[in-house]
Amino acid sequence: MLTVTQLRAGYGPLEVLHGVSFEVPAGAIVAILGANGAGKTTLMRALMGLIRRRGGSIIFEGQRLEHASTEQRVRSGLALVPEGRELFGSLTVRENLLMGAFTRHSAREIENTLAHVLDYFPRLKTMLQVPAASLSGGEGQMLAIGRALMSHPRLLLLDEPSQGLAPVIVEAVLNVVVHLNRDDHLTVVLSEQNARKALQIAGQAYVLQSGTIALQGQVQELAQNSSVQELYLGS
Repeated sequence: MLTVTQLRAGYGPLEVLHGVSFEVPAGAIVAILGANGAGKTTLMRALMGLIRRRGGSIIFEGQRLEHASTEQRVRSGLALVPEGRELFGSLTVRENLLMGAFTRHSAREIENTLAHVLDYFPRLKTMLQVPAASLSGGEGQMLAIGRALMSHPRLLLLDEPSQGLAPVIVEAVLNVVVHLNRDDHLTVVLSEQNARKALQIAGQAYVLQSGTIALQGQVQELAQNSSVQELYLGS
């Protein structure tokens, strides 16, 4: 579904990604692991066109996206749940969700998608008129994922979804990701520092270090890798 080849990107004079290459099969959950500062967020932002690419290619379902705007990438079927959630705090939960559907035009389809999203996050059903700024961390993460789902993506990019959340909330959020993948056939790229949790739900993973792919493979193989165990699994 997604093929990234020798992707280079950064900020100003600083290059953060130095030729990153990886593939995402349709229907998979792929984990991007790495410590803070490894380049995970830069990678996610580059895939969405939020920062300028300096080289390399991004091909999504056979379509080259290197020169596509962020809006065009959303229309193509990509959606990002950003690190830190980036909700519209003064807007209500419902308004935040509808903001995720800005590329869609059928009111009926939008309402049907909204109902489907709320089935995944029933807690939000009771909070539709509540300002997003008043949500807890877990509720905010649910809203951020729900907002991304409103564009009806085929590939969901999740950047550090467990950040700042209690373990029980992390479990609930990742359980929703598993159901979205299994029941809605949504392909997922999951960027995580919490390698243990990411490896529990992903099928394959890439380890990002200093802006390059240092390791890759099926999660069973990587979980047994001594470097992964020492650096990310605490053993």
